Amino acid sequence: MREMTAAAARRTALWAQGFADRKPAGTPTRRHVRSVLDRVRLFQIDSVSVAVRAHYVPLFSRLGVYDRGLVDSAAWSHSARAPRMLAEYWAHEAAFIPVEDWPLLRWRMHRYRHGRWSGESRVLDRNPTLAADVLDVIGAVGACSAGDVEKHLEVDRPDRKGPWWDRSDTKVVCEQLFASGALAVDKRVAFTRHYDLTERVLPEAVLAENVSEEDAVRGLVQRSARALGVATEPDLRDYYRLSPAQTAAAVEDLVEDGVLERVGVRGWEASAFVHRDVRVPRKVEGAALLCPFDPLVFCRPRTERVFDFRYRLEIYTPAHKRVHGYYVFPFLLNGELVARVDLKADRASGTLEVRSAFVESDRSPGHVVEALVPELRRMATWLGLNDVRVDDRGNLGALLAAEASRPRGE
Repeated sequence: MREMTAAAARRTALWAQGFADRKPAGTPTRRHVRSVLDRVRLFQIDSVSVAVRAHYVPLFSRLGVYDRGLVDSAAWSHSARAPRMLAEYWAHEAAFIPVEDWPLLRWRMHRYRHGRWSGESRVLDRNPTLAADVLDVIGAVGACSAGDVEKHLEVDRPDRKGPWWDRSDTKVVCEQLFASGALAVDKRVAFTRHYDLTERVLPEAVLAENVSEEDAVRGLVQRSARALGVATEPDLRDYYRLSPAQTAAAVEDLVEDGVLERVGVRGWEASAFVHRDVRVPRKVEGAALLCPFDPLVFCRPRTERVFDFRYRLEIYTPAHKRVHGYYVFPFLLNGELVARVDLKADRASGTLEVRSAFVESDRSPGHVVEALVPELRRMATWLGLNDVRVDDRGNLGALLAAEASRPRGE
């Protein structure tokens, strides 16, 4: 079994995710979006918007300043000249995937026919005709939100002031129909899903493609391996939230076929697998801010193993118990995760706020700050903000604040 050094494995992972590529010299286009998608295979969707919605950031991290409308049009519009590129479904979590990958998740849709969450069966028990009613409304009026469906059904729903997950029965059924593949997301408006019949959202050829669960899982594991570069079996499983039994069988088949190679990585307890198309670059240069749901870091155990960077999302941690902040972006510099910053876009004041900044203990703070300030300014420009403001919280806060407050070019 071939052995890799930990440094080579790290560079391989970065190459696979596109961080060894040069950023476009000009304005990024739809072609660049497709290029990144071909590498990462999915953009995770999340509701938190304190800085910017998660599905936009991986492209910024890899391409630099680009028009977010490219993602919107790729996901929510279709024309002969620019066919729909992205479909929304439960992949890693809620995610945009290439339209052509949709058939690879049909087995999951079949499993969700009777519900994805335990409460759905109770909703259908007390409203046995609601699913058919929802489909009738959407079939007649076209893409609409669950709230729009309720209006057409003349559902009397009192105003609720409970938590966001306190969903109406209509919303629960819409989500169940989406999970089962009967409905697809035609678009989002103010982040609210607008559902339509799947046959009106996805191309006929995609809908007609039938893939067995075994072949689909093989395809998903192969995509995981190509996107991750070098990965353990649990890493490959996590990318599309597969089961151990599914992944183990697929991995063995792909190894036997020569698509995957089993390797040992120094310092890793488990053996790993490398896709035959993956390269090991001699070096990886450049800087990038990564959102918490970037495919490079969304598997936290892998992030710690590959980068020696312990990373946890603290959104649901009480404020007084947070170590690094609410919505923390790891900072990638020359192939290493060297710092982390808690970011908020204050749109009212036109400011990108750095609410805390921490440098890893074995890194040079001055070197990190020198590279981080331009990236923060670049992000501010991308978000249409005019300034960067840094609080002095964290072991990098004061130094970063002083550098960020200097006039540009000084």
